[in-house]
Amino acid sequence: MDPVDLEEIERQARRELLRVEAELNQRWPETKIEPSLDRIAALMTVLGDPQKTYPVIHVAGTNGKGSVTRMIDALLSRLGLRVGRYTSPHLQLVTERIAVDGAPIAASKYVDIYRDIQPYIGMVDSAGGPKMSKFEVLTGMAFAAFADAPVEVAVIETGMGGTWDATNVADGQVAVITPIGLDHTDYLGDSLGEIAGEKAGIIKPGSVAILAEQDPEAQRVLLERTVEVDATVARAGSEFGVLRREIGVGGQMLSLQGLGGVYDEIFLPLHGAHQANNALLALAAVEAFFGAGKDRRLDLDAVREGFAAVQNPGRLEPVRAAPTVLLDAAHNPHGARALAAAIEEEFAFRKLTAVIGVLEDKDVRGVLEALEPVVSDVVITKNSSPRAMPLDELNELALAVFGDDRVVAEPSLDAAVETAVALVEESDGGEPLAGGGVLITGSVVTVGDARTLFGKEPA
Repeated sequence: MDPVDLEEIERQARRELLRVEAELNQRWPETKIEPSLDRIAALMTVLGDPQKTYPVIHVAGTNGKGSVTRMIDALLSRLGLRVGRYTSPHLQLVTERIAVDGAPIAASKYVDIYRDIQPYIGMVDSAGGPKMSKFEVLTGMAFAAFADAPVEVAVIETGMGGTWDATNVADGQVAVITPIGLDHTDYLGDSLGEIAGEKAGIIKPGSVAILAEQDPEAQRVLLERTVEVDATVARAGSEFGVLRREIGVGGQMLSLQGLGGVYDEIFLPLHGAHQANNALLALAAVEAFFGAGKDRRLDLDAVREGFAAVQNPGRLEPVRAAPTVLLDAAHNPHGARALAAAIEEEFAFRKLTAVIGVLEDKDVRGVLEALEPVVSDVVITKNSSPRAMPLDELNELALAVFGDDRVVAEPSLDAAVETAVALVEESDGGEPLAGGGVLITGSVVTVGDARTLFGKEPA
């Protein structure tokens, strides 16, 4: 087919995708839930339960679950399986959420799946009670897409919580719980124990639970769940762990103690101790999936190649040099502290200016306080989300944390980036100084906007 024809087909698909998104946006947003699996279960039933046609690795937690999901995908793919991956939220384009063979499905495929199951969605909507939310519909689309592919295993990231999350209609044979912190407290609870109880709902009878190192309160709840459902449990720091971590150019070199043995000389092209811990969880999850155990190790070369191929957009992602511009989607204090630690340990900026845009329902002061020690100044702005914190409110919070002389406000992201670049390049002598950096962070939406601004393709 002529390349021009292919381009026109893709443009038409994008236009139709926008129409589908407009329809889905009429539904409850992902920030609004009614705790029940009834609607998604009803949709799965009329679709023939596609989520039961392939094994599932289920990932929940507060921070790192998207990274762990992508790493599991990369490892399973390198080990020879066809993998479906479901993540949320997306950075730039909704098709990023449903990936097969390591790549987002095409816009045309996304539209076709939605149109195929739309009549069945209508049947569930007409049954009474709240209609299906947007996230429930997207989850149904992912399960259907994976059955249609077909995939040999699906790696599923929860949206919020676990027990009542729409993804929990699937029964994962491996359940991964990343570090748990305080987030979405309006739905999940005000304590780590309550939140852990929600996330523990993905641990199913007879499954293997892979647990990150946790606050003792959260750990106790997770372990109680494993006993309740007779799940096998493996804990980071006990049954498996990071043996050695060396910072390198473009990432880090790791030695990992897995469930089946030691995996050394693992290059991970991501920054931060938190990503080393995420890699550890991913390795243990894949070992558990294949039944690896004492003295039964996965193919070392395949593990090395899988980790080396990991792509994780929006997580300390460089998008420009001179000055260096980094993107990171940290949006809560726990994530911001991990980001700050990685910046302090692995980068030597003469001056670092942060561009920060946040959503108003987050612990914004906590994020700002976590970043304050590692940045010289901040340019606060507003991202494209309707839930974005108003500029004047964010400015007030930033002034309280950073002081009057370290805060600049810009109404748009492009202006904010331009100002930040000017700030890191300014000097008393009039000549630009080298060694400056710009960090764009505070929200997945902000980072998605920035990726588009810098011409990055959805991934």
